[in-house]
Order: sequence, then structure tokens, then C-alpha cells
Amino acid sequence: MHSLAALGPMHTLDALGPVRTLAALGPMHTLDAVGPVRTLADALSGCTGAAGSLQIIWLQEFYQVVRKYKPHFLAIHCQEIGGKDYETGMVHVNKFVNDILSSHEMREYNRVRIYMDQDFTAHDHFTALGSLYFLHQSIQAIHQFDFNVQSYQEVRGKEVHTTNLDSNTMIEKERFAQDFWPEFKWSRKGFIRTRWRIQDRVFDLVNIHLFHDASNLIAWKSPSTFPGNRRKALGHVLSRITDARYEKVPFLIFGDFNVRLDTQRVVETLCSTASVQTIPNEDAEDVKKVIFQERGNDHKVLLRIESKTFDYFDQDVFRHNNGKALLEFDQELTTFFNEIRELDIEFPPSYPYSEVNTEGTLYANTRCPAWCDRILMSPSANEVVIKGKYVYDLMGPSVCMGDHKPVFLYFQLTD
Repeated sequence: MHSLAALGPMHTLDALGPVRTLAALGPMHTLDAVGPVRTLADALSGCTGAAGSLQIIWLQEFYQVVRKYKPHFLAIHCQEIGGKDYETGMVHVNKFVNDILSSHEMREYNRVRIYMDQDFTAHDHFTALGSLYFLHQSIQAIHQFDFNVQSYQEVRGKEVHTTNLDSNTMIEKERFAQDFWPEFKWSRKGFIRTRWRIQDRVFDLVNIHLFHDASNLIAWKSPSTFPGNRRKALGHVLSRITDARYEKVPFLIFGDFNVRLDTQRVVETLCSTASVQTIPNEDAEDVKKVIFQERGNDHKVLLRIESKTFDYFDQDVFRHNNGKALLEFDQELTTFFNEIRELDIEFPPSYPYSEVNTEGTLYANTRCPAWCDRILMSPSANEVVIKGKYVYDLMGPSVCMGDHKPVFLYFQLTD
């Protein structure tokens, strides 16, 4: 039996489904996927080396998951490595990688492949994505696909690749073209794909970062253009990883999909009896702020929406029962129902959390909380995952991990 763990999504051949968790089993192989790890950006950009820093907390939570599940194959997909100020934050990436490689917790992972897209000077190709793969010493043989010669190469030793990723034939990397989001001059969104073979099981692991909502005010005026931009980009990725260039195999696709709740319907539900006050900008050409107030109770403010503010008075709505009441507004991915699957979500929205160290369970008042970070898989991968034990959950639920909580998937691969 094989077990797979993932902080993020991953995929395989007919025999193997997608991998979106951290998996660990005794005398068998595991695959770990740590899904969309946007918090890595914050861990790196906030790295100071001092005890209690965000990077230290992040790694402690990560190692805790590794110790608990003991995965044999661990996949970590990161987005926005280096943080928003990547030109200065990128210097911390190498230290972060070296800390993991030299750690006591990872000593039994004797084969490693790391692909970190750090070259921000290559504007037409830069994605700020990082894909890290760790193979446990108990795996007898594992091979990685060379997309150029279309053959598998046995994985030996430890390799870290940070430059010339566009010519690296062991991955397929693409930054989304400008017409995917014409409103913005430049974006570092895209995907990185790898393919693996464990004995007779073949699967793809795809790291992805889709477009965000640029303004809460525009998102509130449903339908906005933001979901359409994301659907276009995701449709492109699914087309690329299933086209005729290579054999079709099961896949896991995990990262920051940036999918949001239907903001208009959420607001209508939360503020159904409220009065609405619209405050225009000074030029009166557009809206600066929208305030929802109770009609009685001294006009208590329930919700305030600005371009980068979503301040609702009671955050328990998003945490109660892991926010399940809000899942009905999570509809963006239904367009791809025939192409991808996802395990049941039993955890609260993964974004946007407070970045204050003492507020690990609180959301920031910047965006409507949503399940941005996901692990998706092909139908064939899903069939494999649900046959055995699996866990689909958040990492670091009670501590500060940055504005995104990493999502992980642990599952076992049975013969």
C-alpha cells in the first residue's frame, strides 16, 4: 500500500487518484500534499530569525503534521514566495529551504526535488511559485517524467532549482497571458506541473495560483468580472494538463485558486433587514464606501465595505460549525463539475486571517472570508483517494500562519 500526503493537490494514473493531503503509513509509501501555501510568502517576508517569528511558527506546525502522518511522498505547493514585496523578500527563500532540508524532522527524506521560481527580473515568465517534493527513504524506486524526451528518470539525491525553470524539462511552467486579466498591466499568476511514477502508478501534481478579487466593492456588485477571469485561467490549465501532447493520467491540482463566495448573496443574507448607506468618492464618479446598519438599535453598523475592507461585526458567522452555512455561496468551481472533484470541506474558510501573532483564529477585516486554498483532483484520482483513509484539513488552525492557512490532504494508496 502507498500513502500520499499533500499540502496542496496532486494526481496519478488510473491506479492512483489525486493527492491533496499529508499521508503517512508504516511499511508502505505515502504521498503528502500541502496545498496552496500562500502563508509561506508571509513566513519568508516576515523572517527575522528571532524565536516566535512567523517562519518558526510555520515550520513548527508543518513538522507537527509530518510527525503525525509520516508521509512517504510529501508535496508542498507554495504561492507568492518572497511575499508581496518579492524583490526584497526573495532573499529569505534560500534560508527557508535550507532550514527544511537540514531539519531533524526531514532527515529520512533522502531524495528531494525543489523548484522555486525566484527570478523576478523575467517579467514575462515569473510566477513566484514554489513546488517542493520530499521522498522517504522507504520508497524503493520513484521516477519523474522528462517532458522533453517523454521518458521517466529515476529520482536520486537532492536537487534545488531556482533559475532557468522555463528550460527545465522536468517541469511544465507557465505564467498566464495578459489577456486572462486585461484590467491589470502585469500579474505573476500561473502554474507548474510535474509528473511522477511510483512502481506502476503515474500521476501529475499541479501547483496553481489564480487571480484575486481586486475590489470588494466590485465583487459586491455581482456578477463581477473576477470569477470569470479565474474560470478562464483554470479552464486553460485543465485543458493543458489533459491535452494530446502527453498521456492522460490522474492528477492533483492544488494551490491558491482565490475562489470567493458570492459576495452579493452573502451580504444579502447577513444584512437582509439592514438599511444601506452609500458614500461616494469626492469626485462622485464611483463609490468609496457602503455601510449596512440596523434600522433600530441606534443604527448599529453591521457591515462596512470598501475596496479593501470587509468589516462584519460578528466573525463567529464564519467560524461556527466551520462556516458550513456559507458553503452554499461557494459556487465558482461548479462549472468544472465534470472535470474535477474535491473532498468534503470540513474546515473554516482559509483566508483572510489576521497576521498578528496573537490572533491566530481571527479573520482580518480585509475580504469576505472564503475557501481560497483548495486541493482538487481528477475523477480517476478521486476514486483512488476515497478508497482508503484520508484527511482534508487546515494546518495551524489555532496559531498565526499568515493571511492564508495552508490546506493539506493526507491519503493512502492501496494496491
